[in-house]
Amino acid sequence: AGSPAGPACDEAPREVFRKDYAPAPYTTKQVELCFDLRPHGSVVRGKLRMERNPAAAAGGPLVLDGEDIRLLSIKLDGRALAEGVDYDMTEGGLAVRPSALPSTPFTVETEVEVHPDENTALLGLYKSSELLSTQCEPLGFRRITYFQDRPDVMATYRVRLEADREAYPLLLSNGNKVEEGDLGEGRHFAVWEDPFPKPSYLFALVAGDLGGIHGTHTTPSGRTVQLGIYSEHANVDKLDWALESLKRAMVWDENTFGLECDLDTYNVVAVNDFNMGAMENKGLNIFNSALTLVSPETATDLDYERVLGVIGHEYFHNWTGNRVTCRDWFQLTLKEGLTVFRDETFSMDETSRAAKRIEDVRILRSAQFKEDASPMSHPIRPESYISMENFYTATVYIKGAAVIRMYEFLLGKEGFRKGMDLYFERHDGQAVTCDDFRAAMSDANGVDLTQFERWYLQAGTPVLEVQQEYDEARQAFTLRMKQSTPATPGQPHKLPFHMPVVVGLLGPDGTEVMQSTVLELKKSEQAFVFHGVKERPVASVLRDFSAPVRLRFDQSDEELAFLMAHDTDSFNRWNAGQQLSQRLLVSLASKGGPAEDEALPEAYVAAYRTLLEAALRGDTDPSVAAYALELPDESTLEQELDVIDPDAVAASVGFVKRSLAAALLPQWKALHDGLAPAPGAGFSVTAEAVGVRRLRNVALSFICALKDTDAALRALQQFNGATCMTEKLSALGCLASSPVDVAREGAIETFFVDAAGDALVLDKWFAVQARARVPDAVERVAALSTHPEFNIKNPNRARSLLASFVRGNSPAFHKKDGSGYRFVADKVIELDGLNPGLAARFASAFLQWRRYDAERQELQREQIQRIMAKKGLSKETYEILSRALKA
Repeated sequence: AGSPAGPACDEAPREVFRKDYAPAPYTTKQVELCFDLRPHGSVVRGKLRMERNPAAAAGGPLVLDGEDIRLLSIKLDGRALAEGVDYDMTEGGLAVRPSALPSTPFTVETEVEVHPDENTALLGLYKSSELLSTQCEPLGFRRITYFQDRPDVMATYRVRLEADREAYPLLLSNGNKVEEGDLGEGRHFAVWEDPFPKPSYLFALVAGDLGGIHGTHTTPSGRTVQLGIYSEHANVDKLDWALESLKRAMVWDENTFGLECDLDTYNVVAVNDFNMGAMENKGLNIFNSALTLVSPETATDLDYERVLGVIGHEYFHNWTGNRVTCRDWFQLTLKEGLTVFRDETFSMDETSRAAKRIEDVRILRSAQFKEDASPMSHPIRPESYISMENFYTATVYIKGAAVIRMYEFLLGKEGFRKGMDLYFERHDGQAVTCDDFRAAMSDANGVDLTQFERWYLQAGTPVLEVQQEYDEARQAFTLRMKQSTPATPGQPHKLPFHMPVVVGLLGPDGTEVMQSTVLELKKSEQAFVFHGVKERPVASVLRDFSAPVRLRFDQSDEELAFLMAHDTDSFNRWNAGQQLSQRLLVSLASKGGPAEDEALPEAYVAAYRTLLEAALRGDTDPSVAAYALELPDESTLEQELDVIDPDAVAASVGFVKRSLAAALLPQWKALHDGLAPAPGAGFSVTAEAVGVRRLRNVALSFICALKDTDAALRALQQFNGATCMTEKLSALGCLASSPVDVAREGAIETFFVDAAGDALVLDKWFAVQARARVPDAVERVAALSTHPEFNIKNPNRARSLLASFVRGNSPAFHKKDGSGYRFVADKVIELDGLNPGLAARFASAFLQWRRYDAERQELQREQIQRIMAKKGLSKETYEILSRALKA
């Protein structure tokens, strides 16, 4: 254990293709596991009740996957098998010879030894602090015992856990606890039974000394479900919101989709060392502590929103992922895209619907569009992979959710619900494909969705070009639409997609002359004519971001300003302002940044003044107002440039923000002052309260763009007087980039002391410094990587520093001397031998190396080749960087 999760890449590893799928030759009906749990060497005894699969080709060996485990014994129907006679050890497990296999159902028993304390990859059974925990998706179960570790092998599980009572008083696994007792000599046991067949990736166990809170939920059918949320004892006071979020998610799924919890017990456990955000193991969700533990003093409003959404996400998987699962890992978006759509919609209903939609599209544009333009571009259903861990991507999850949302736009909410009902009716208890989901949507509504499959087949972000014409004499308004998709690796030519384009028309006075209408674009070029339009309208196109495309609609600045003020679609009202800002910023960045005598266009400042004054009056949802005032993020802007110049982008954003701050300083100060919390006001996470804090922090960020002493003092005042972490961290973020040394360094030190060792607060401390725009940013981040509180083996801590630096400090990462590249490459090499999946994610920072100037290209290529030269490089990192070099 602790070695790379796959063969070392001194030779190119094997690529797996979707077209090569074949059913498992043997099925497993029942699994019995007995764990003798010990941190330094646990013994796992497995009993598998198996039979030949009539749907598969006969005559082959029984291949059982196994990795980083030591086989102690193997029996078939009680008879010990001999290596070299009855079975053979292979690179990825063992193979029982056909001659040793009976034609009738049979039982395989194995006994293996695993070492949780040596498992730094955090896949399989591993130690986190003093806790024993598991992570089996996608291929971690093979690190626990020998098994056909693939999602289409579904079985019922009975699990016995034996452990030291003092060290591990709490023993949890999937399903319902059916037995527990004392074993003597200070040890005890618990037996868990999951009555629903599941694939091995959903297996879970947790053993440790944990505290928790409990509750119940009564389903519409009258069943009572026992709920438990667990963490280390010191963090129990931070679990209330997770329990509240779980209860809300259960009610929402019952009301929205008619889906009830099917178990008597539903547990959630927070662990400190976790590669992912959370895991939907049946009845035993295991969560990254960052997505479970919140309190006003330690967590931001964004943390609260993320806990709500991810608790919902993992619970919703109970049906979309667990009861109906994936046939193979190429179908990952079947469960993840669908469940992200469900958690997005849940969060919209529980918070600010408009603000949540804006947040989701911002992430899609900045992260997924960037991925679509990289050498790792792939369809939401990939055609091949070397390491499946590399395909837990923004494309599979976020674009996958956007594809699901398009079904709802095309079919309507009622039609989408009919499709969901048929999907469950047909496939409950099965492992199925994306095509099965599409067929259910089609058949339930009598709609031909054949062309819609191209969203699953083709990679890349489509470009939607729109032109408008108005014929006053005919009172006809025409929208001409043209779609095209850039070439991506392995796909030089693209066919047109079937996409919903939601359109509304506004009259000159701002009234809606045509409400939102779904136009179905299926051809490369189509014209849509609207009759009876008495005056030239202003078109609101792609409302609610109805398709994941880049919109190229050459509306005038005046039209965009009109939409900013009058559009009845809150998303497009926000987007009009973003497009206005983006035009200006891209224009500035394209010429290398602002000139010394550069000045903002008066009309642009006037448009901002209108937004700011509306915010001061409280005319709109404060979260939407906050997002409307924020400038487009640097990642989104960079994707609009032919050659990315991080310095020019940062300089352009900085110039526009400073100029707006200076021009409208009295309004910014009035907004910041007017939204200050009242003395003695209690903390709340209502949409209104969150929006007020969000808007106030945006005002502070603009004021601090001036980088003067007055701004630093204002930020310091908010920092010292903060009533919650949202206020405190926002102020620290402003101070961390301040040129006022005393204020900056004092706040950073105070925040560290106030953290008092709280791991999640310290993650924020590292992250805010990694993003700080200071001249010596690279040197500061390198120094932080040697700080006593930095532990690269902990994924949260590694992400807090490295991911924040790469994603949030583009000018420093891309510093022209190459120091940012060298630093990140050093950490990728270090991590690759510890946690290959995490190393590969950081290696993806180099994917777009060819998009930069020649000097930066060469500097990045040198680091890519240095990483690739590492002896025993993991297949995870190899896949990312080999694709980068081939681009």
